[in-house]
Amino acid sequence: MIWGSKDVRWTVSHSRELVPSAAVRRGERVSPLPRALVDFDDLPITAGDVTMSLTEALQQSDVDGFLVIQRGTVVFERYLTMQPETSHILQSVSKSMTAALVGVLVGEGRIHPDDLVPDHLSELAGSCWDGCTIEHLLDMRAGVAFNETDYEDEASESYRGFRVLGWLPRLEDDPSPTDYIAAMSLQGPHGGPFEYRSILTDVLGWCLERASGEPLASLFASRIWQPMGAGHDADLLLGPGGFPLVDGGFCVTLADLARFGLMFLQGGAVDGRQVVPAEWVQRLRSADADRIEAFRSSPDSHDMPPTAFYRDQWWVRDAEAGIYSGYGIHGQQVLVHQPSECVVARMSSWPRPWDDDAARLGDAAAFAVCAALG
Repeated sequence: MIWGSKDVRWTVSHSRELVPSAAVRRGERVSPLPRALVDFDDLPITAGDVTMSLTEALQQSDVDGFLVIQRGTVVFERYLTMQPETSHILQSVSKSMTAALVGVLVGEGRIHPDDLVPDHLSELAGSCWDGCTIEHLLDMRAGVAFNETDYEDEASESYRGFRVLGWLPRLEDDPSPTDYIAAMSLQGPHGGPFEYRSILTDVLGWCLERASGEPLASLFASRIWQPMGAGHDADLLLGPGGFPLVDGGFCVTLADLARFGLMFLQGGAVDGRQVVPAEWVQRLRSADADRIEAFRSSPDSHDMPPTAFYRDQWWVRDAEAGIYSGYGIHGQQVLVHQPSECVVARMSSWPRPWDDDAARLGDAAAFAVCAALG
């Protein structure tokens, strides 16, 4: 796994060599990304009481690639330690991609946010998942016990869970991912406070496979990747038994990550064709007091505005303005910024899973570019 790697920079672009994977095939049509580049290398970036150039900020925060699109046109693009064709792991930005697939299957009538998880996964009936809805998974408000506060604590439940899923070297007596999920316990009621738990996205992916009758990789290819006009094949890492690691296992190029963000900036449409239902994308523009209150008690809310919340596997900074991000450990991000009509895609290789200073610097760089363009 990446956080156990001695060379994170190598690992982020070679993950499929370490973990089994399935190909997410692109289609014949590639959505064009015209270029009208702007020189932002010396743009001042301020994080805390320190100011530096954009170039320095990218280098200091271990950025591998940084791309900005405004109104469908690439306006800034830097490849520091990767190439345009490099397939780079997204980590938890994969969650936002998985939720987009939920939206497509909701539009097809195959699944609904109010569905109970055991209605799709009969193996989980009579377990801690009774009473848990698809919406609870999407918003990280299921009540199952999975403490994800420290990725490097080998005694933690989340460390064991990631090991069972195949992100870390498994032990001989580790259960299968599905048996592990079925045996989990409750720590509180479903629909309670927000708490970030990657295992919820994995259950979501399992529900999507069961609702559609298709493997997740081919399902994502046919419903999202090909209609979106991706430029390259992607990869999805797999756990034991081919279990789809949608909590963090998508590996894509920087430009294709930007294309995904652009699709959301355009209300779920690409080249005039609806890929993700507009009603699904619009959910991210709708704030409600319940979600805001559920998010406010979390430590993850500390660097966010008071009206921020988490919905559909996105971190919504300002629903009314239309500003939201997908984030992943080791410095991955896709930012949708409606006020400036921009998308920012960033891939990084932080030495440790999470770095508060690097995260603040990354956000500062992204928002500074949007402000300059807006």
